[in-house]
Amino acid sequence: MNRYLKLVHLEVHRFRYAIFSLMFLTATIQMIGLVHTTRLRVAGRREAALLGDHPRNFSFADIIGDSQFLFTIPILISIIVLGLYVFGIWYRDWTGRDKFAYRLFTLPAARRHVYMAKASAIFIFVFAMVSFQLLLLLLERQLFDWMVPSEYRMPSLLAEAVASNLVFVRYLLPPDGLMFAVYYGTGILAVFVIFTAILLERSYHLAGIIYAILYAASCAAVIGFAFSLHPYVYFYPREITVIRLCIYIVVMSLTLTLGFRLVSKKITV
Repeated sequence: MNRYLKLVHLEVHRFRYAIFSLMFLTATIQMIGLVHTTRLRVAGRREAALLGDHPRNFSFADIIGDSQFLFTIPILISIIVLGLYVFGIWYRDWTGRDKFAYRLFTLPAARRHVYMAKASAIFIFVFAMVSFQLLLLLLERQLFDWMVPSEYRMPSLLAEAVASNLVFVRYLLPPDGLMFAVYYGTGILAVFVIFTAILLERSYHLAGIIYAILYAASCAAVIGFAFSLHPYVYFYPREITVIRLCIYIVVMSLTLTLGFRLVSKKITV
């Protein structure tokens, strides 16, 4: 366990500047969007009051909804960067003169620890970005309260702010606990499938490319079948959920078993 944790620390340490840069980019763009939209709203509210109109007050959720584009762009950039790094976390070890893979696979630790450490690092990065986004929303609400006079503000819950942004509510922070588990569980499974496909390519070279594509496509088809299941005459919703769960467990077990075997027996340095 100690060696596994050291490997996780190593992988996190190697990507620390990139993840901090993504956090900085996210905070900067979202703050700009929040400040710009809030100023426009406050100015419009004051102008309407001077003209004798009675405009509706606005909430933090309204500002998030009006700033959809600037709040979404850094999230999409982060998703793309982390998605590419699922591949880069392996292939960077084989690049350059002093290939890091030679040292990594000759460490006095089980090679499956290398596999799991890389996966754990990816999951840490993902959940660190999600946690950072939640913290950032709390800070942004405080900034909103500071910028907007109390007589212009309407109260709103943080959940309402999340629901006002389509990317938040559909993908990043779905309010339903089951959907959250399904989305992130599928993401975790996808990472393991990609890792195993990469190891197939690394193990069998040219033929491995075909093996990797076929394996990834097969897993995607099985998972797609699980998602397409709907209650029929002979199945209740809970039974469909159990069937889906069993399919995920089978695919996960096969993926991890094959991945551990490849990294332990087939990968050469």
